Amino acid sequence: MRVRRRMAGAAGASVLALMAVGCGGPPAKAGPGASAERVTPAEPLPMVSAARAATWTGTDHKARPLRLKPTRLALGHPSDLAHIRLDDDLKGMVPYYLTVSYTNTGKDTVSQVYPERNFSLTGVDGKAGEQLSLFRTDPLATSNGLPPECQEAGKATLAAGETTAVCQIFMLPKGLKPGNVSYKDDGGDTLLWQIGGALQGAHGVLPAHRPADAVTTDSDRRTATVLATPKSVRTGSPADLSRYDLDADQKKLVPYFVTVVYRNTGTHDLLPSLNDSLTLTGVSGQQARKMIFLDIGGPGIPHCPEAVPYKMLKPGATVTECTVHMLPKGDLPASLTFQGSGDGAQPVTWRAAADDPQ
Repeated sequence: MRVRRRMAGAAGASVLALMAVGCGGPPAKAGPGASAERVTPAEPLPMVSAARAATWTGTDHKARPLRLKPTRLALGHPSDLAHIRLDDDLKGMVPYYLTVSYTNTGKDTVSQVYPERNFSLTGVDGKAGEQLSLFRTDPLATSNGLPPECQEAGKATLAAGETTAVCQIFMLPKGLKPGNVSYKDDGGDTLLWQIGGALQGAHGVLPAHRPADAVTTDSDRRTATVLATPKSVRTGSPADLSRYDLDADQKKLVPYFVTVVYRNTGTHDLLPSLNDSLTLTGVSGQQARKMIFLDIGGPGIPHCPEAVPYKMLKPGATVTECTVHMLPKGDLPASLTFQGSGDGAQPVTWRAAADDPQ
């Protein structure tokens, strides 16, 4: 049995590893995790499970209508995957089992349908979990190696009106609560289902407007410090960017205007371009860096004015900066991260919600 790592829609990658059984040689016995015996029962989690209309595009490049309904999310235990040779970065992470039903709502039979590939599970900090996909390499193995509570394999071919279900494994860091299940629709939209407790705080994620120290560098690459205070994340409209030449894919996205106040707490002058280090992460796990618009001498974006002053930021001085970040329609802001640079720099992350009051 192997574990396949690939990109799962807009979210994080999955994993390629080997099972401890069935990897060549004589027929192997199923590992302890492949039996019905469990170390710890999976814990079902409350979540929104409304059915949503979506599409799936197969190898024929035709979008097929589906109805998707997450039916169960359960918290597993790392021992469930003891028989899987996981990558080092996954060891110690916790498995979650997401079961989804999908229905062919079209008039024709469809094939090559794998909607689980477009699903993501994100933590309450907006970071996407790793999607774990198992597939058999030894036809003589006596078990498929999947945990007993994640056995639904789904069907790749569905007649009109037919429904089936599939279970997908996601891995999250220990101690991080899951916040949302999302599906990246082939039409470009993002469908979201909230998990109970998603509004709770996450370890290492600050409240939305709390000032925080951050490390950066000045124009001479010397380490400098700033006090960063997020003020707002406001929802924009594509019409706000009508003066700019956006491509077809960008026109489908929703702009968000992120405003942050910085105070230079170091001893060196800084350029007023600190928002270059900001990343807005959606609840689907998709990350959006700041957009760059060429507007020499123009009026700019009224709802997101450029930094003032247009000169070096002196020690002790403050500057307010606004940048544009774009997410797919249906996605929502989850977190805002200042990456920083220089010696001792560590990412600083705040909770982000569109239209948060200042």
